Amino acid sequence: MNQVQKITYMALFTAIATFGSSLVWFPAGVAKAYPVQHAVNVMAGVLLGPGPAVIIAFVTGLLRNFMGTGSLLAFPGGMIGAFLAGYIYQKTSRKWGAAIGEVTGSGIIASLFAVPYAKILMGTAAGAFFFLPAFLVSSLSGSLIGFILVRRIIKMKVWKYRLNN
Repeated sequence: MNQVQKITYMALFTAIATFGSSLVWFPAGVAKAYPVQHAVNVMAGVLLGPGPAVIIAFVTGLLRNFMGTGSLLAFPGGMIGAFLAGYIYQKTSRKWGAAIGEVTGSGIIASLFAVPYAKILMGTAAGAFFFLPAFLVSSLSGSLIGFILVRRIIKMKVWKYRLNN
């Protein structure tokens, strides 16, 4: 895949995640769950790799914050999950590995990272178990959607460009 195609796909995934997150959400404990971001993380991790997936998550978080539809917690949650989704897929070549990486990164690691992050940048003094349920619900639902979509995309052979091509 050449650079122009890769950047175009990255822009498309960013647009889907940004717009989709404003349309599809549900309450998950103390926060809102945005499964579209997690689905895009899984798909981008599998189809483009960990680097582009992290960039997509960062730009999506930036756009959502500028538009007022996201919080600062979108950065660690999206970026850690996107990296692990792409990295685990790259190492195992298993689509379910990308989904597990997204849940582990966004649902567990990012919720633990959110505690000092929220205290320093947002002035919120909350414990780890405050963020964990909401992050897990959001990442589990989105990872499942992303896993199903990426399996269909590859099975239908509509994605011409595979990792390492």
